[in-house]
Amino acid sequence: MKISYGWKICILLFFGTTINYLDRHVFSILAPELQKLYHWNEVEYSYIVTAFQVSYGLGVVLTGKLLDKYGTKWVFGIGVALWSAAGMAHAFARGAFGFGLARFGLGLGESVNFPASVKTVAELFPPSQKAFATGFFNAGSNIGAIAAPLLIPFIAYNYGWQWAFISTGALGFIWLIFWFKIYKKPAKTEVSTEIDATKTSTIKSSKSWKSVVLKKEVLTICLVRFISDPTWWFLLYWLPKFLNETKGVSTSSLGWPLVAVYLMADVGSLTGGAYSSYLIKKGKGIYESRKQALLTCALIALVLSGVGFTDNLWLAVLLIGLGAAAHCGWTANIFATITDVFPSDEVGTVMGVATLSAVSGGIVLSLLTGRILELTGGYGGIFMIIGFTYLLGYLLLTRLIPEIKTNETLENGL
Repeated sequence: MKISYGWKICILLFFGTTINYLDRHVFSILAPELQKLYHWNEVEYSYIVTAFQVSYGLGVVLTGKLLDKYGTKWVFGIGVALWSAAGMAHAFARGAFGFGLARFGLGLGESVNFPASVKTVAELFPPSQKAFATGFFNAGSNIGAIAAPLLIPFIAYNYGWQWAFISTGALGFIWLIFWFKIYKKPAKTEVSTEIDATKTSTIKSSKSWKSVVLKKEVLTICLVRFISDPTWWFLLYWLPKFLNETKGVSTSSLGWPLVAVYLMADVGSLTGGAYSSYLIKKGKGIYESRKQALLTCALIALVLSGVGFTDNLWLAVLLIGLGAAAHCGWTANIFATITDVFPSDEVGTVMGVATLSAVSGGIVLSLLTGRILELTGGYGGIFMIIGFTYLLGYLLLTRLIPEIKTNETLENGL
């Protein structure tokens, strides 16, 4: 069976996202060993972690604008090269400052992945396929999260912790060979007639960063992501700690519970995107299809509120996995909505500011989590909060933007 050009690129985006998350997790998995080795105190460790978040948040705004101005091929390629080199540089760090510098470079480089991937999907796929294609490449984040706890300890134990950073960082440079060999500018590719019909890349857009960012639709999406995305950051940073402290899961036994959560998240990423694509193909309006899929994900995410009420490990894992699946399906449709509404030469900018908003929300939730744990000593209140954030996000989205003119309706003069 012949694979279309668009899906060849989407497969590359999937592997790029997988490598992105694999590189991101190496440090957190090795942190206990490194902290003992270099005698970091908790303040020094927090600085190292914050270095990644700060550079990532700043980077998404910068890379988003660069993607719109200079195109995807080289900006994405440079970003992957930067994060791969920064990942390998961890192996040569010898103190908190060195690791912090490496984390800063990693965050700056990795910030290009999602704006570039969403922009690429916008350029290569019609509305009926965007959400599924987005869910497909986004599933790579869960594959990377699954591979990390299974692969990194093995490499570190057999070859030394330095090789865990070097070998995973090298994967990005291998990926670049395929990227530069296969990727072509959209204008030079034979894309489907459905894309030609929508002509999303030909819609005129203002090039002023301010005029793009201050649109009502952009500000609303930023608000929605500020509220909903922190759940994912919470799971990335706090889930292993939660399982260890409340369910007695040792570090060596974390692998399978984490694998179960991220496998369910992968299913959610694919089915959430496929659901709205299915509704569109059945004749339902594009925005109505996205909203129906988002509401479904928001309702499923409510199960997170029950995590604090169970003492059973695997029931907690099931509830968290369903919540993670709902998050990934939600994200696929939010990303697809961005590509529906904005012309392709604005998508990078919109993704950049929206992701900055998401990262900011993640930082706020991290600070709030620490305070709640200090006051209550339990995670129940935190899971209650994040369980309802998606429904709140849905209500805000549909109230602030009840109707949206998509690229398709604009081209047809509707």
